[in-house]
Order: sequence, then structure tokens, then C-alpha cells
Amino acid sequence: MHHAARTVSWALALASALTLTACGGSGGGDVAAGDKQTLTVWAMGTEGEKLADVAKAYEKANTNITLKVTPVGWDVAHQKLVAAAAAGRLPDIVQMGGSYMGEFADMGVLEPVDTKVFKEGDFFPAAWKQSTVDGKTYGVPWYVDTRVLFYRTDLAEKAGIDKPPATMADLRAMAEAYQSRAGTKWGLSIQPGGLDTVQSFYPFLYSAGGEIVSEDGKAVVNSPEAVKALENYGSYFRKGLSEKSVRPGYDVTKDFNKGSVPMFFGGPWIMGLLDDNYPDLKGKWGVANVPVDKASVSMAGGSSLAVSADSSHKAAARKFIQYLTDPKGQADWYDRTRDLPANTEAWKSGKLATDPGLAVWRKQLETAKAAPVQLKSTEITSKVDTAIESVTQGKSSAKEALDKAQSQIQGLVK
Repeated sequence: MHHAARTVSWALALASALTLTACGGSGGGDVAAGDKQTLTVWAMGTEGEKLADVAKAYEKANTNITLKVTPVGWDVAHQKLVAAAAAGRLPDIVQMGGSYMGEFADMGVLEPVDTKVFKEGDFFPAAWKQSTVDGKTYGVPWYVDTRVLFYRTDLAEKAGIDKPPATMADLRAMAEAYQSRAGTKWGLSIQPGGLDTVQSFYPFLYSAGGEIVSEDGKAVVNSPEAVKALENYGSYFRKGLSEKSVRPGYDVTKDFNKGSVPMFFGGPWIMGLLDDNYPDLKGKWGVANVPVDKASVSMAGGSSLAVSADSSHKAAARKFIQYLTDPKGQADWYDRTRDLPANTEAWKSGKLATDPGLAVWRKQLETAKAAPVQLKSTEITSKVDTAIESVTQGKSSAKEALDKAQSQIQGLVK
């Protein structure tokens, strides 16, 4: 079930933190990188499990280093990190999700990134931005995440369609054609409500030119663009193209395999799930970029690696982070996890450069948008989750729902 957790992961993983720096307060007590030492590392979910394998390879090449990797579940990650930070017990290196970054940078527990060692230009812009708070960067981008459209190519042919939808109008027409001509139960799976519904809404919101909080920190969730996007999103439920009640932990890939759901927006790990769990589906599905409204814009997620400001192993921590975030380490990590490299160089060779499916992700990442770092990110997005649900359930208009969310969010932005 790790992909359900992954949905959460990327909300969390939206911003990430590698902190390395001048304000460490360790009074020059940093152990030299070449000395014998133990580095502690916390990583979430699947990443935590896979990182232990990489750590073994690193220890072989760097015999003075012992790596203690602790996998932490995404469901408990936030409370564990807050408790550790408060007690001054953060590990040397910690994986940080995007929605955490503002809060932990504000606590002063992360080391700013050494920008002589890690260069902004080596990473996707949205990934670097996710770890930057008030002009200082606290995390080195580790992997990136976005959402693209998954669709059943065989059922599209049956519906008389031979290419993916180019525009939002095409998307709705295609959802209708799947139902009426290919006999699918639904047209498109999008989340009707509950935690992190906003993630399902982002491609609609951002492509329409809307956002929740503007770059300069103002609540703008009831802009005309945002209202238009939520009207579009709500229309799928009103027309019976999308299911109004989806149980928590719903696995869309089962219904995609059965053919009852012919389209959904999903993250990169879903490609591996489909290959592993439904090999017979090979050749019957494809991925496509988010259909254009004003533009084709998806959400940017992912994780960063941050260094604790209290660590006395900052030099060695930096070296291990370099190993994980250089092009070679990133390509190796992709092979192990299917996490998309944050370092753009890694996309220039091997499967990442030649696979046509991966080209869709690469293109989407160019325009992917990260939510601005806010101290109260999780509270802000929960207000939007509620607004979306009231529209998908037919309880209020898009404008009413977003006006209400706007008044609540105005009190939460910094």
C-alpha cells in the first residue's frame, strides 16, 4: 500500500530541508569528514527502507562512516520531527517534506545549505524553491514529484479517440466518450473530499492560473481563476463522470486495471505499480501531460535532505548528501525507487533520457508549481479540502465555498 502513503508523502514532501551552516552553534565542534564517526539519518516510508541499501554501499566505499538509517512512517513523521526538534534530538540528516519546511526553518533547527557545495542551477527550480524560506535554503532537493494523466489507450480507441486530451475541454469530452462509447463506469477519478483533496485539485487550479496563496503571501483562493477551476472540477461530479464517495486508502489502479476508471492523475511511482501488479495491462495505458487550460501546470512535490543545526557531523553529512544528490547518485536512486531525480543532469543519460513515458514527466516538471512555503501550510490546505468537498457533494457553489475558505485562510497566512 505504499502508494497511498505516497500521496500523503508528497504533500508532506513538498518542501524539504538540508541545513548546513554558519549558525550551527556547535562552536567549531564539528568532526572532520574523514574521521571515524556514526551518522544518524531519518527518512520516510519507502524511502527510509530503500535508503538502508544505499547506506550499505556508501559504507563500503567510506569505511570511516557508519550510517544508522531509521525509516519513519509518513503518518507519524510530523509529530516525531517536532518532538525531536523540541528536545534538541534531531538526527544528523533528515528527510523533509515540503509542507514542513516553513515550520522547521522558523524553529531554527536546520542548518542553511552551503551554496558553494550545492548549486541552485543543478536542480529543478520548484524543488529548490520548496526548501527556501525568507531567502535562505535549508534543504538539498533529493527527489521531485508531480502529477500527470494516466489513461487507458485501448478503451480510448474503443471510444474513437486516438490521442490524449490536449485541453481541459478535451478532458471532459474524453471522460464522456469513455462512458458513452467504451462503456466504462466512470470517466475520470478525482478525489471528492477528505484529507489532501487539494492535491487532486492542483492540476486544475494551477492550469487555470489560480493559486491558494500568492508569491507575496496573500490569500487568493477565491480569485476568478480559482473559482473557474473549482467549477470545472465540480462538473465531473455533477455530470456523474466521477465518483462522489471514495473510501480512504482507495486504490485507483485496481479500477484502472478493471476498466471501470479509464483516467486518473497520478504520481511517478504508479508506473511501477502498474507494471508489477498488472503486467497484462502493458501496452494498454499511457501517460500524458496535464491538459491545458491557460497552461499545463501540475503540482510540484518531493523531498529534500536537511542537516540538523545541532549536528556535530556536518562535514560528513554534507558529503553523504552530495553522494545522494549528484547525477550518479540520483540515477541510482531512480533505479531503486522510481523517484524522479531532482538534479536535472541525471535526466541526460540512460532510461531517464530515452524512455518516452519519462519524457512526459520531464516536461511536466519544467512548469510544475510548488505551493509557497507557509508556517501553517497544513491548516491552510485543510480549509481548501473542505471547500472542494462542499462543491463535489453539491452543497455549495464554487464561489460560495472559496469565499468562505478565503476568509479563513486570510487569518492563517504569515
